[in-house]
Amino acid sequence: MCSATNEVKFLDINKEYVDIEDALKRIGGSMPLYKKLLASFTGGDHIAPLEKALETGATEDASRLIHTLKGVASNLSLKKLSSVASELEHSIKDGTDHSGSLAELISVYQTTAEEIGKIS
Repeated sequence: MCSATNEVKFLDINKEYVDIEDALKRIGGSMPLYKKLLASFTGGDHIAPLEKALETGATEDASRLIHTLKGVASNLSLKKLSSVASELEHSIKDGTDHSGSLAELISVYQTTAEEIGKIS
């Protein structure tokens, strides 16, 4: 699936944030494809539109945006981001205070991006 050289490089990646082995199983073991998908993910702006939707009370838009982020994070095996996005999705749907969940999402998103940046 992945060479010994890649496995050594992956030791620096926090599996709680980016589970490369799981992701490679999902996409048939293609590291070049995974890198391309990660680049596409990190090239997008996922947080600002969500913040704006929440600030303006556009809960349907916010629900759609967080659901999409959760799904993409899950498919890319960005474990912690997917989990935190799921929590925020529930708080939006339940109409409960989501400020703490949003702050956690932003922090986890930034850490996830840093972990992705370690993948060479």
